[in-house]
Amino acid sequence: MNITKEQVDALNAIVTVAITKEDYSDKVAEILNDYRKNATIPGFRKGHVPMGLVKKQYGKAVLVDEVNKLLQDALNKYLTEEKLDVLGNPLPKAQDNLDWDAEDFSFEFELGLAPSFDVTLKSKKAITHYTIVADDKMIEEQVARIQKQFGKLVSKNEIAQDDEITGTFFNEDKGIDNKVTFTLDKLKGKKNIGAFEGAKVGDQITINTKGLFVDEHDLMHYMKVSHDQAHDLAVDVTFTVEEVNTRELAELDQDLFDKLFGPGNVTSVTEMKNKIKEDAEKQFLQQADQKLLNDVTEYLVENTEFDLPAAFLKKWIQVTGENPLTDEEASEEYEKSEKGLRYQLIEGKIISENNLQVTFEELKDFAKGFIKAQMAQFGQLDPAEEDLDNIASRVLSNQDEVRRLSEQLMSQKLVSFYKENANLKAKEVTYEDFVKEAYN
Repeated sequence: MNITKEQVDALNAIVTVAITKEDYSDKVAEILNDYRKNATIPGFRKGHVPMGLVKKQYGKAVLVDEVNKLLQDALNKYLTEEKLDVLGNPLPKAQDNLDWDAEDFSFEFELGLAPSFDVTLKSKKAITHYTIVADDKMIEEQVARIQKQFGKLVSKNEIAQDDEITGTFFNEDKGIDNKVTFTLDKLKGKKNIGAFEGAKVGDQITINTKGLFVDEHDLMHYMKVSHDQAHDLAVDVTFTVEEVNTRELAELDQDLFDKLFGPGNVTSVTEMKNKIKEDAEKQFLQQADQKLLNDVTEYLVENTEFDLPAAFLKKWIQVTGENPLTDEEASEEYEKSEKGLRYQLIEGKIISENNLQVTFEELKDFAKGFIKAQMAQFGQLDPAEEDLDNIASRVLSNQDEVRRLSEQLMSQKLVSFYKENANLKAKEVTYEDFVKEAYN
């Protein structure tokens, strides 16, 4: 067997695999001999079928199968040994005149090669690295939400602002008959709010559904109608007030602190606010890191220049999908995937050159940390190491979970690497300002 490579240009090559009779004849003979031993053909005893008849019936199929196996094994071994960095998979060149009655065969494959390029993280314009802080306003709002959430409901007779109203929306023609609970801040406009304010238990309010709620999609829940109906619904409905409750705020005392943070972990309002700030900023760190990862990715894709074997990749896309694509469809798919492919190559180079690969031990520790955080949400704050090991082993036996966790861990490694090596400028912002700057 002989394999040669012709370099068409920097990004394309042709590999020719020449297979001779000596490469396959012994294996083909062995397989046909097994067929002869086990073949059941009328007129012949088992094991005594003439080899000529076996060859005539099975020889061509066995030859084709064996040559194809040799071909794939040889090609894969060649690409590995030569360390060829190929994109997609080798594409066999059409051979309409291939003669399987010949003794020697030659096959050609097109290769798309990964480009050579350099990656630089030292951008001329610094990329913003946000630090998101929980300001006093956010903390006070969170304290108020906690007090409301853990407060108790007190029944009353008349609707006022911030009350929880329970009742039934009804319209016979549209089949609306739905009992719900809501607060006045869900309603849109002074007119609609005014229709409810001051109403008493037992009162019946008639109101139109058009423009009733701040979010018109709320009609789906409150009226039990479909998405399409909600967009066009403009009918009068009656609402019968059945309950009015106000929520008495919970006291900021030790009982509340223990419910929120575990017995004795927080003993004052100041400590509570500090804990809220700490927990919020941990979550904000993840969002800031994701923003940094996105921004550096965008910079690298836009500023790392290299060519791709576009013609080869379009052809590869065209013939390797579930259904063959037209030239135009393949070009469209290539345009959609080109940016992602460019970043895969850039990311792969960064990982390789800076030894950022994920080891199994790192992945296992990462999985254990993830499991421990989940267990803490259910009050299991100090799980045994043996339990963590057992659960992690079960998780890592699932290939989908391994892939998901590996991607998360690699993202963390890349973010840490970018923080140390990219041209960044630090900026401290509140969460409200971060949302305005990052996503508007």
